[in-house]
Amino acid sequence: MKTRISLLMAIILVGIAACNNLKNCEVLSPSADLKFSLMDESGTLSYSVQYKDEVIISPSQISFDLDGMPVLEKLKIVNIHMDSYAGSWDMPWGENRVVDEVYNRMIADIEETVEPFRKFSIEVKAFDDGVGFRYLFPEQENLNEVLINEENTAFNFPGDNTAFWIPGDWDIYEHLYTKSKVSEIDAFKYTNLNLAQTYIPNNAVATPVTMITPAGTHISIHEADLTDYSGMTLMLNAAKNGFVSCLVGSENHTYKVKRTTPFETPWRTIQVSEEAGGLIESNLIINLNEPSVIDDTEWIRPMKYIGIWWDMHLNRRTWDYASGNHGATTEYTKELMDFAAEHGFGGVLVEGWNNGWEHWIGFEDREGVFDFVTPYPDYDLSEVVRYGKEKGVELIMHHETSAATETYSKQIDTAFSLMNELGIHSVKTGYVGKILPKGEFHHGQYMVNHYHMVLEKGLEYQVAINAHEPIKATGKRRTYPNAIAREGLRGQEFNAWAEDGGNPPSHLPTVAFARMLAGPIDFTPGIFDMKLNPYRPDNQINTTLAHQLALYVVIYSPIQMAADLIYNYKGHPAFKFIEDVAVDWEKSIVLNGEVGEFVTIARQERDGERWFVGGITNEISRDMEINFDFLPEGKKFRAEIYRDGVDAHWDDNPEEYIIEELDIDSEDILKIHLAEGGGFAIALFPL
Repeated sequence: MKTRISLLMAIILVGIAACNNLKNCEVLSPSADLKFSLMDESGTLSYSVQYKDEVIISPSQISFDLDGMPVLEKLKIVNIHMDSYAGSWDMPWGENRVVDEVYNRMIADIEETVEPFRKFSIEVKAFDDGVGFRYLFPEQENLNEVLINEENTAFNFPGDNTAFWIPGDWDIYEHLYTKSKVSEIDAFKYTNLNLAQTYIPNNAVATPVTMITPAGTHISIHEADLTDYSGMTLMLNAAKNGFVSCLVGSENHTYKVKRTTPFETPWRTIQVSEEAGGLIESNLIINLNEPSVIDDTEWIRPMKYIGIWWDMHLNRRTWDYASGNHGATTEYTKELMDFAAEHGFGGVLVEGWNNGWEHWIGFEDREGVFDFVTPYPDYDLSEVVRYGKEKGVELIMHHETSAATETYSKQIDTAFSLMNELGIHSVKTGYVGKILPKGEFHHGQYMVNHYHMVLEKGLEYQVAINAHEPIKATGKRRTYPNAIAREGLRGQEFNAWAEDGGNPPSHLPTVAFARMLAGPIDFTPGIFDMKLNPYRPDNQINTTLAHQLALYVVIYSPIQMAADLIYNYKGHPAFKFIEDVAVDWEKSIVLNGEVGEFVTIARQERDGERWFVGGITNEISRDMEINFDFLPEGKKFRAEIYRDGVDAHWDDNPEEYIIEELDIDSEDILKIHLAEGGGFAIALFPL
């Protein structure tokens, strides 16, 4: 990965920062629009954040509860360091090829004012698109092994922000978003859902949580570089119109994080933008992660893929072999590989290929159930790999662990070694069910370290990881480019079997401004049979077909599945857009959007001149004007437009669409209508 450095300074500059007798220290963003202030008020440490003339984080206290030790809260600032950095770096794959990294930094050394005089530092990086801060604990005589019961980082707001949130579930992110005032958040209403695993012990929200201030500024709170620590939820503090950090814990010990000095916490991040689209365009999260640990990324391959997956969610086939209706057969895999090769797809995912699916869920003791190298009798692993190579199609491996982490840890070297020998470079992992060992949760420190181990093993064996039931994305894809994608949201499959009617049309216009800020999403778009006939007559896809096409541009991932049965694609004119659309991008631009309402994004393919535009709306129909001034001046493009038909409607008439062709240049403005739950997709080919 290339890094471009244009400026590196280690000096204090007027306008970058100021400090008043170590009692009130400030650092400004490069544009000076954003200001982070750190205050020491009689031993109480707090911070605030101002954006232009608006305070977006009012004074918010910082302290730590340590197991068996006094609370780390009587503090003072003893020293300040300032520097600045301006450079850029190349993504090996991503929404943009080049990422600018420009910030001003402040490191404040902190010390207790009473015995045992423990020390830590607060590192702050102020970018124009937001601010990140973390805690650095140096090696010291009075603090060696650190057991953190709670990290009390507050986020207080001067007004009652409008929030788009899901509960701070310690096990899953598969919840629908709620829009409410911060003061009205009630996470406990989600506790009785019929899900494989869920645990909501506090009135807290998951991150990223996106908000709109009373003045209309858009902010999102999350974390970056979550390593050897516990995931952070945000517990409601109604008295302060805000939140306080609440780490995910464990039932096996009283503390939530165990570390040995020296160490640093994850970054606490606050993204800021006047417009909603600026949150999507922000690079704050990835910029707060370390550069890539590898140089050779040629084996990490962005691609479109199909798979043996939707069959099972439709009850058309099964994961297990004993049912007599097994999906993962050699014959069916070859049929999909033929289709993939014919239409230019790079991979075929096969779920249910290996021993263990008869006992993978609903059993108390799942350790030892799955075997990640032994296929069922009707699936010839070596043969399908050979056949795929002949066709130019890569097999995507699937490892469902049933959350039995010790079994997977014991077998991962053997399983990844087999993949390496067969030339398989991508795996979809799954962790459905309650974590084993008992008492651990998906988002606690134990599992953060497990997911990290899988990433490191992936680098060792050249395997890219698409994690389902994952820990949240926190920008580690910069450091570990094999973190190719993950789930971490309520996915497409809920439309097939959820008893609550599936995902409403507003789901993805919210996800784009919330979950997607964390990183790539394996959402599995592209369903064409919207009513799921004849397999799931009581369920449906709650969008129009044009909306499904737009998701290939709107919901970012370097791997995109054409999720429907291949028989629904054969001979379908709209499938051409899925064939054409790219998955790896030179640049990405948000053209419009409001959280939970609508969004339109334009992306230019990497190593090419084609552009693709996708727009989606919620339950409300809209008329939009799309300005093509992002195109190069003086160059004509042939636009293939896939849009909702005149009578299209997400429920009444979801499959009506129109294909049009126009010549477009940078001076054109296109008027386009989006039906209720609808969308549009445009492919732009240079003439």
